[in-house]
Amino acid sequence: MTTALYLEHYLDSLEHLPIELQRNFTLMRDLDARAQGLMKNIDKLADDFLRNVKNMGPEKRKDQMDNIQKLFNKAKEYGDDKVQLAIQTYELVDKHIRRLDSDLARFESEIQDKTNSRTQEDSASTKRSHFYKVFY
Repeated sequence: MTTALYLEHYLDSLEHLPIELQRNFTLMRDLDARAQGLMKNIDKLADDFLRNVKNMGPEKRKDQMDNIQKLFNKAKEYGDDKVQLAIQTYELVDKHIRRLDSDLARFESEIQDKTNSRTQEDSASTKRSHFYKVFY
């Protein structure tokens, strides 16, 4: 494969990478904003709960604790989703890096093969030329 073909092939594979990265980072930012919003809400509910816990009946206390726990679970879910998306994004970039490394190694090998081939051809040509001069 020629240099131009390697480059074209690799650039084609990268064409959608910026779009995918932008989408993933936007989703991570959205998940983070949702989790932060929930955490602010949890802080407010926890403060209210602690301020009024002595005046609450057991059922109301349990309901408020369950609500806070439910919000914590949702915030944790957002965090877990964000981690998974970050891992996917890393793997996406890593895949492209490994592919580039592989293509580069293959390209370097082809260049080396061509260089060796030309050296052998030049050597054979020099020998023929020398042989021709000696006998003619």
